[in-house]
Amino acid sequence: MLTLDEAQRVIAAARAEAEAKGERIGIVVVDTRGDVKASARCDGAVFRAMQLADGKAYASATHGQPSSALLPRADTAVMRALLQLEHGRMIPVPGAVPLIRDGAVLGAVGISGAPSGERDEEIAAAGAAALKT
Repeated sequence: MLTLDEAQRVIAAARAEAEAKGERIGIVVVDTRGDVKASARCDGAVFRAMQLADGKAYASATHGQPSSALLPRADTAVMRALLQLEHGRMIPVPGAVPLIRDGAVLGAVGISGAPSGERDEEIAAAGAAALKT
């Protein structure tokens, strides 16, 4: 189980990574079901950053892999069906990584607002690394 304290550590680490480069982001940590455990919107982050970060985190947590890994399948019939079932909440684009401990997925951290989805995912990985310390 992902604790609130762990979720807040993930947010702090992701925020530090982004702020070191002047990036204004939204950060969302979800549990394995995709329910929000904690979130933060950095000063100056665009208003949609939180919704996008949530959708990426949801995709990563429910599939147990980085959201970027889902992008190649985004236009398949199965993924289109899942997107419809989730009412558009799942966003299968780069920007989130699963939070894993002892081989078990605890949830995911999603980021939005950096210059690219790839950079969002780098920041997410920095946040996830806080669980290993």
